[in-house]
Amino acid sequence: MTADASAAAAATPGALARARRRASAARFWAAYRKQRAGVVGLIALLVIALVAIFAPLLVGSDVDNVTDAPGKALEDPSAEFPFGTDQFGRSVLGLVVYGSRISLTVGLLSAFLCVAIGTVVGIVAGHFGGWFSTVLMRVTDWFLVMPALVLAIVLATVMSRSVTTIIIAIGVTAWPTTARLVRAQTLAIEARPYIERAKALGAGHLHITTRHVLPNVMPLVLAQTTLAISTSILTEATLAFLGLGDPQVVSWGGMLQDAREAGAVSSGHWAYLVPPGLAIAAVALAFTLAGRALETVLNPKLGVAK
Repeated sequence: MTADASAAAAATPGALARARRRASAARFWAAYRKQRAGVVGLIALLVIALVAIFAPLLVGSDVDNVTDAPGKALEDPSAEFPFGTDQFGRSVLGLVVYGSRISLTVGLLSAFLCVAIGTVVGIVAGHFGGWFSTVLMRVTDWFLVMPALVLAIVLATVMSRSVTTIIIAIGVTAWPTTARLVRAQTLAIEARPYIERAKALGAGHLHITTRHVLPNVMPLVLAQTTLAISTSILTEATLAFLGLGDPQVVSWGGMLQDAREAGAVSSGHWAYLVPPGLAIAAVALAFTLAGRALETVLNPKLGVAK
């Protein structure tokens, strides 16, 4: 027996599985690096995430304190306050940095919630079929034709004003698109021969959906998640701008609402308006670039990720 054969014989199933996962990750990264826009988006997201994580170290933990603000109301940009101050004398730069934590948290959690709901509905509707699938799809169509922002506004209005309310309002209204995409992918997977073999061998619904269907729809789900995050951040900013956010926390949309109420537009204090608006646009663009790159790499129809 040769040395290679001995090594192969001595390899455990766990080691072989880890080796396959490493090889798959290496192939994925090699394909992702070819997407230049996706790499730019990924780098931007890493920088923004680090800024959000270390915000208390960068600008202090009391940057949102209105009783002991370091500056005067609506100061122009200066060396001490690069973006000027708000109506309470707080640094706009510090608020933008600190507000990234709430905006990113709401965007991530609400996107995960809507994608989770859409994935479950899509897999169940595609797997079982029949009248049950018809009912689920009609409910999905109802949510799809209704403006998601209007439904989110209604939920945010009738519920208490908090970050949790915003997350729920976005998550339970933005799932229909994911549900329809996952259902279409599930129907395609259910038509493959190995699903028929699994059913013939006695595999139950739970085994088929979790062991065969879910792993095959995960690339689509991952790509849809990154795209949903950017939409969720924009929706959170819109709700906060409309005054439906949590007034006790700092977010980019809330900053735009405060700037409007403070008369920053009429007074020409653009340094108060532009930074949070640019931050929202930058994060949404970064997630969109990363999501499109993931979609290109992971979409089975493109034949890139095997």
